[in-house]
Formats: sequence, structure tokens, C-alpha cells
Amino acid sequence: MSKYRKKIIAGNWKMNKSVREAQDLTDGIIRELAGYRETDIVLCPPFTSLKVVGDLLVDTYIKLGAQNMHWEPSGAYTGEVSPNMLRDLFCHYVILGHSERRAYFNETDKIVNTKVKAAISTHLVPIMCVGETKAERESGQAKDIVRRQIEEGLRDVEGDLKTMIVAYEPVWAIGTGLTATPDIAQEMHAHIREILAKTKGEATAQSIRIQYGGSVKPENAAELFKQPDIDGGLIGGASLEARAFAKIVEAAV
Repeated sequence: MSKYRKKIIAGNWKMNKSVREAQDLTDGIIRELAGYRETDIVLCPPFTSLKVVGDLLVDTYIKLGAQNMHWEPSGAYTGEVSPNMLRDLFCHYVILGHSERRAYFNETDKIVNTKVKAAISTHLVPIMCVGETKAERESGQAKDIVRRQIEEGLRDVEGDLKTMIVAYEPVWAIGTGLTATPDIAQEMHAHIREILAKTKGEATAQSIRIQYGGSVKPENAAELFKQPDIDGGLIGGASLEARAFAKIVEAAV
């Protein structure tokens, strides 16, 4: 019997919302979820809105997260943001290795691994994303791809990993309207936990929370979150509307 893991829902706003729109959306989410503590909640706005969203989240139970970061603390890396800069804005979480970063910006498992190490050393909680493409699933490689991403992403990562998050996001279900069935999602989440147990130990595997990401909506959230190894969601499009996001959070009991 696995230990209790509190559900965690993170909203990934991607490259959406002006500063003013981010304020309005955050205000709406705070109103919808006032005092709600049954589920951990994270908002990940674009870099331009981290400060204003973070200020609004003070004195709430909602945490701030970033969508990416560089691994160096400072330096000549034009256009990048360091872990220390995120900490300075009171970020608690950071999304790393999202499939869009891997596909559009050529992020490799090695780069993800370097970022995970930097996040942990800076006391940021990494949300490390893994997942297969449609072609990889259809060719029967899905589990091997995810195994490689986890093993390489966590290679030589030391310290207490029990608070970190793994997000399984089947690439074929991101922004497509397609969603893995609860059974398919659960099968991969259980596979991920087995890999974690083999590589990092059973206690760590049972403590790490594994989110599902891929066209999660209010209509399908409850069935997904009922699965024993699905510990919440990394929400894209549905996180851009306050009521829809709140309904997903409320489904994660």
C-alpha cells in the first residue's frame, strides 16, 4: 500500500497573458479557490508576470512556479534567467524538460539533468517532464523513451528527491484535445514509479508525486486523478481560465 501523497495541480500558462491579463487571471483563481487547502496549487506564468503574480499570491496557499531556467547562477547568457533570479522572486517550483522545450529548443536529457541539479541546489522544486511522441507510442517505444528520460534526467542527482515532481506528458496529447485514457495514463505512471524505485529507492519512489499533463479538462480530471499513481496534473490550456482551472483543482481530492 503506497503512502499518502497530496495531490498537486500546476497551471502552465506557457507564452500567454500580458501582465494585466495575468493579474486578472490570478485574481480570479484566488477568488475561486479562497482558502482551499485540500490540494497543492502552483501557478507558472511567463517570466514577465512572475513578480506581479507572486505579489498577489502572498498570504494565499497558492505557490509560484517558473516555466524554465538556465543552470548557471549568472553569466553571459543573453535572454536566460537563472535559478537565483527565480528564488529572488519567491518562486518555489520550476518546470524543466517540457516537451516544447525539448522539441523547439533542442533540450536534451543531459541539459534537463543539469537543470534539475541546479534547481535542487538552489532549493527550487523541479517539475521534471517526460513523455513520448505519437510515433514512439505507435512503434512500441513509449516505456523505453520514458525510462531513458527519467534515468538520464536524474543521473547523479543527489540529496533528498522526495519533494520533486515528475510530470508525465504524452506529447501526442498536448494541445491536441487527445487525452490518454485513465488506464493508459495509470499504466505509464506506475511504470515511472517502478523506474524511480529501481534507481532512487522505494521510499523515494513512493514519496515523489507524478502529475499527468495532456489536455486535462474539468470533464476528464476526476477520472484521471482517481488512478492510484496519478498525483495531480500539469495543466496547460485549461489553466488560462479561472473557473476551469478551479474545477480541475477541486477534482483532485
